[in-house]
Amino acid sequence: MSMRPYAFGVDIGGTAIKMGLFRTEGILLEKWQIPTRTEFRGEFILTDVLSAVRGRMEKYHINWNEVEGIGMGVPGPVKDDGTVLGCINLGWGEFNLPQKMGELEPGIRKFRVANDVNAATLGEIWKGSASDYDSAVMITLGTGIGGGAVIDQKMVMGSNGAAGEIGHFRVDREETEPCKCGGYGCLEQYCSATGLVRMAKRKLDQFPLRETVIRDKANLSAKEICDAAKERDAFCLELLDDLGDRLGWALTSVACTVNPEIFIIGGGLSRAGNILLRPIQSAFRKHAFHTLRDTEFALAALGNDAGIYGCVKMVLQ
Repeated sequence: MSMRPYAFGVDIGGTAIKMGLFRTEGILLEKWQIPTRTEFRGEFILTDVLSAVRGRMEKYHINWNEVEGIGMGVPGPVKDDGTVLGCINLGWGEFNLPQKMGELEPGIRKFRVANDVNAATLGEIWKGSASDYDSAVMITLGTGIGGGAVIDQKMVMGSNGAAGEIGHFRVDREETEPCKCGGYGCLEQYCSATGLVRMAKRKLDQFPLRETVIRDKANLSAKEICDAAKERDAFCLELLDDLGDRLGWALTSVACTVNPEIFIIGGGLSRAGNILLRPIQSAFRKHAFHTLRDTEFALAALGNDAGIYGCVKMVLQ
């Protein structure tokens, strides 16, 4: 059966749903976003997605016979059969997503769903900074830390969809503040955007006499820390070195486990660019097992669009 001309990519986040209409040869025709309505345990999310899809179909005079399918990325673990195992940020419990979508819109020919970071990793391998590779691990540094692995062009899901949850690597036994997962000393407590701010505040308290432009900022953000580091603020450069050291160290374990050709650093924090990438890479090179030391590193190329690209790629595979 030949490929139908259109497909939709839908990347569901805690605050916004990013959507894209693609031609199936890989051309993005239009992208847009709608707010994520998480009230009532996220019961409006799928109907909101479908009404946005139908709206674009009307605009472009497309009917369901011309749509190959819809691919969706969600912020949580997903099993092979499309059962989501609870997405805390969306208010979702456990249910089978393809089945639910089929009930809401019988016209959908193909529906594919995966963890959002797995989908984004696939997007980067298809059309982004890993397009020369078959195996990549992507780390997204945002409010939390996400991880996705694609090995030999196949997503690594794990037995119950939780492969790639590297944000919850335990990296510090002495930590006394809990992570939002309930554990202590998780990687995302130090290396996410929120973790960077947390560590900055901790260090500002520890060294009350150190001079830094961020000392008196009211609502300190990760962006302000990165901007100050680019302006050579010594205190902020140290914060990024500490982050890089922890993350680079943690990635040596990932490399030993799945041995990707390349690590891609994405998420909001990756907009800091090389000032963030360099310390991660140098810590990795310093600590990695000798045969893994040359693993490539790159910043994500598709930015926030990686997810919608990967979602469409799932439909085409």
